[in-house]
Amino acid sequence: MLSRIAESLYWIGRYVERAEDTARILDVHLHRMLADPWSDEETACRSLLAVMGVPPPEQPVSAARVVGLLGLDEGSHSSVVGALAAARENARGARETISADMWEGLNATWHGLPDARRRVEQQGVHAFFRWVRERCAVLAGLADATMSRDEGWLFMVLGRSVERVDMTARLLSTHVRAGGSIPSWLTLLRSCGAWETFLRTYRGSLDDRYAAEFLLLDRLFPRSVFAALSAAEACLTELEPAGGPGQPGRVGVSTEAQRIVGRARTNLEFRGADELLTDFPAVLASLERTCSQVNEAVSGRYFRQTSAVAWMPEAVA
Repeated sequence: MLSRIAESLYWIGRYVERAEDTARILDVHLHRMLADPWSDEETACRSLLAVMGVPPPEQPVSAARVVGLLGLDEGSHSSVVGALAAARENARGARETISADMWEGLNATWHGLPDARRRVEQQGVHAFFRWVRERCAVLAGLADATMSRDEGWLFMVLGRSVERVDMTARLLSTHVRAGGSIPSWLTLLRSCGAWETFLRTYRGSLDDRYAAEFLLLDRLFPRSVFAALSAAEACLTELEPAGGPGQPGRVGVSTEAQRIVGRARTNLEFRGADELLTDFPAVLASLERTCSQVNEAVSGRYFRQTSAVAWMPEAVA
């Protein structure tokens, strides 16, 4: 597969996941600010911007300002609208690889953004975020149903999985900043769409240990950090067989990305929930660094661009 196509598919996976996760985080946290009359809006908004990696402006920050920065900013790939536009732009460069249904889905989502943004004024931001979640679910379903499980699919799932780890770690960082209250865990679980599944798994027992265990370590919930790391590791294994050229399966793994993801997955798998909670901020910071390192390793391995060869005229004897 061409490096250009692989990179486009990787970033389609990342951007669609980023749009959905950002919409989930904003929707639930705005609900929380409205429902809690004692919360300080300025502090809550600045905390959310810091968790999402957006430098807070010098002027006072309101909920409307946060929605503009993280939701509606067309020029930022960190916003919902900007991420969807970037996904569609990458899809334009990979038209020959993605299915027609998926291209039409991304194109329809992009063309539907102006109408969806107008709903913010008419129905409020929550209707817009609900529309984004539904469109991202449609795009994920179209990818699952219409793409062959070849290298293109692996790059797309790899991008989606890396982004999911990063966004879940950022989401969990809001719990650290909120001081560990039970409403904070309720907010986190709802942000991930995990509330009902969590209740069925733990019989309604909501405490720090169980919530952290579910969102970090659960093997069956696809949005848990462990499940996303495992999916990324499986994709990298398929793309690069263990051992590399000349060493078929005899010497560990062959790429730096596999080593980084494998270490992160092992670090979670063989630690108990109580131990993770004791070192919670450091664990989350390590996960965010892992995603950055994996992105650099994947880019260097598969997307590196070669410089053009400068042809020089032959000297005349």
